[in-house]
Amino acid sequence: MYTFIKIVHMTFAMLSIFGFLGRGILKINESPIVEKKLVRILPHVIDTVLLVSAIILVVMSGLYPWVAPWVGAKVLGLIVYIGLGVVVMRTAKTRQARIIAFALALATAVFILVVAITKPML
Repeated sequence: MYTFIKIVHMTFAMLSIFGFLGRGILKINESPIVEKKLVRILPHVIDTVLLVSAIILVVMSGLYPWVAPWVGAKVLGLIVYIGLGVVVMRTAKTRQARIIAFALALATAVFILVVAITKPML
């Protein structure tokens, strides 16, 4: 069961990142597609599955953020990533601010992926 949940988690992590990549590009280019109902709702569904699978994996493995610092690093990275995503999709007033927040969000996603793969002893 753990392996199945881990596969779900990794799959939805990739869907989330690629979805953000696509929506961010659309938003930066002020495409009306980004306002379509499916484009606005689907990321929430994907991210909910991603978060629930993460919680299940943590509970099943006992790798809580205070037990495994790399899990804590992923959680902190996720908070930064979400904040930057809000800037990109909602609060940035200029295209330049949107681009900077988008680049930082993608860099944060890479950080989370690297931590997930390497599980460093922090």
